[in-house]
Amino acid sequence: MTSAHDDLADLRRHRPFVRFWCGRTCAVFAYQMLSVAVGWQMYALTGSALALGLTGLAQFLPSVALLLVVGHVADRYDRRRIVRVCQLLEALAVVLLAALTVVGKVTPAMIYALVIVIGAARAFEFPTVQTLLPSVVSERLLPRAVAASSTAGQLGVVLGPAIGGLLYAADPLLAYGLCAALYVAASVLLGGLTLQRRPPAVDEDAARSVFAGLAFIRRRKELLGAISLDMFAVLLGGAAALMPIYASDILHTGPWGLGLLRSAPAVGGLGTALWLARHPLRRRAGRKMFIAVAVFGLATIVFGLSTSFALSMGTLVVMGTADMVSVVVRQSLFQLGTPDHMRGRVSAANAMFIGASNQLGEFESGVTAAWWGVVPAVVVGGIGTLLVAALFIRLFPQLDRVDRLEAPGIAPHERAN
Repeated sequence: MTSAHDDLADLRRHRPFVRFWCGRTCAVFAYQMLSVAVGWQMYALTGSALALGLTGLAQFLPSVALLLVVGHVADRYDRRRIVRVCQLLEALAVVLLAALTVVGKVTPAMIYALVIVIGAARAFEFPTVQTLLPSVVSERLLPRAVAASSTAGQLGVVLGPAIGGLLYAADPLLAYGLCAALYVAASVLLGGLTLQRRPPAVDEDAARSVFAGLAFIRRRKELLGAISLDMFAVLLGGAAALMPIYASDILHTGPWGLGLLRSAPAVGGLGTALWLARHPLRRRAGRKMFIAVAVFGLATIVFGLSTSFALSMGTLVVMGTADMVSVVVRQSLFQLGTPDHMRGRVSAANAMFIGASNQLGEFESGVTAAWWGVVPAVVVGGIGTLLVAALFIRLFPQLDRVDRLEAPGIAPHERAN
């Protein structure tokens, strides 16, 4: 039986995984830097919470419109090539946004249009990247690889917003230029991956069954519960879209403060991911996910009421810690419980849920802030998250009973049916 130390050593020596990790880090860095720059630029142009919410909606709509196409494409074509093309398109959109900014021609409508282009590319990129990891490492290493891969994302979310905010404060062209370069680097790294095994060919009936991903999730109650719990928790409790307002009008900082606020959740998430890479959840994984969502809701309420920059940073770190526990459980359930020939379509459906929680959550935050005010919108969202956690324990007892996360599948608690 291999130890945790042996598994981590194997991952560090696994060159395709290292390449995957570096490529994913570059992509997340780029996206997080872009989010800070676009958020600050949009609020500077409009001064509107609703405009910030509409930016999130512009990112989300392509993932819904392309959901069925994305899963079909990811299961039929070379996933590395899909990722490479998408990231090059994102780099091109960022270059165009930088050029418009330099010549002073950027408008909210242009930002929305380019965000839609980036959202469409991410609709293909995000779920396809998820399907690559099981083809890069063995099933034995997959749970730790999921946690280690999450550290790549969290590292990008920790440093990307902070660097993006500082660079944007110095010169917007610096932020956009580095963002575009990172997208190009990610396309080279991920597009040239060596796969340990290739996905099996999809028969024609499966290819025509574009609803197969959603149907698969619906049949697996623990998957449906984990994905929908995470979606509703972040949809209600996420306050990322309103951070430019908190940074500017409540905490009275500049773009650098916005960058630090956007980075803070990832500090907690990164520490948790590193811990879970060495100490995976051994027992009661489902129950721990519910506890983490409740903690996320409580921290959201405190953040909404805070007028102290230090307290706001601390609560965001707690939110990131709780969210990472939920992410690792959800991703492990998804990766270990999905047959390889279904990964593209199931990943596309999963990406829609994640997009709903993040981008649609930003739209929800912008709309409720425009109606009720910024602070009430965040506090009510945190309360809603607590209610969702309590409700889902009753709706999805299968998720609550999930015990271990291990290959070749999910090992429910012995009391599960």
